[in-house]
Amino acid sequence: MSGELSGRRALVSGAASGIGAAVARALAQAGAQVLLTDKDSSGRLSPGCAFQRADLCDPEAVDALFTAAGEWLGTPDVLVSCAGVGIHERLDEGDPAKWAQVFEVNVMGALRLVRAFVPAMLAQGGDVVFVSSVAARQAYPWGGVYAASKAALERIAETLRLETLPKLRVLTVAPGVVDTAFFDHMISGTQTAESIGFGSVGPDQIAELVLFALSRPSNLALNELVVRPRGQPF
Repeated sequence: MSGELSGRRALVSGAASGIGAAVARALAQAGAQVLLTDKDSSGRLSPGCAFQRADLCDPEAVDALFTAAGEWLGTPDVLVSCAGVGIHERLDEGDPAKWAQVFEVNVMGALRLVRAFVPAMLAQGGDVVFVSSVAARQAYPWGGVYAASKAALERIAETLRLETLPKLRVLTVAPGVVDTAFFDHMISGTQTAESIGFGSVGPDQIAELVLFALSRPSNLALNELVVRPRGQPF
């Protein structure tokens, strides 16, 4: 695997913790040159990686990220969009301002990354990875806004795949319950991996699958990965 990824240049958003941090760490261990970005660096950053602070809700911050990436990394071969936030609210009780924030991070943040980096990537080819959720494919009580944001992200991913054929490979990863600090940073609502009751997988297991997809031969595109705890029904 390291032979396939060694020397590649990767940008990973949402990389200060959770799945993003695990993917960045795995890429670096495989020999890739990795630039991490997140709105803060309070998490444990992966060793051997560079870091550029960026709030993807701020267009100027994304412009600054693009400039920094060009100086340190050049044009990425791999773009991983992992930044996201959760919310757990009833639709008849929740706060529309918080709903807008979820879409701003989960959808517009990913779109800003695409708009900034994909044009240059098209000239050389590469991979774009979106971290979605099984929630995109299954409605559930109190999860309407989060699920809708991830469903939108999956449509964006598929559209990007079609628009960039055959230059780019586009992968959507849809995890089930993952045991990370994601639940500690939800905009509203209280959940934990344990309280959901289906069991959980670890972020390193998700990262392993991402690297598996990225290391496939260049003529093969693995476009969708759904991974969940064995006991999770959806």
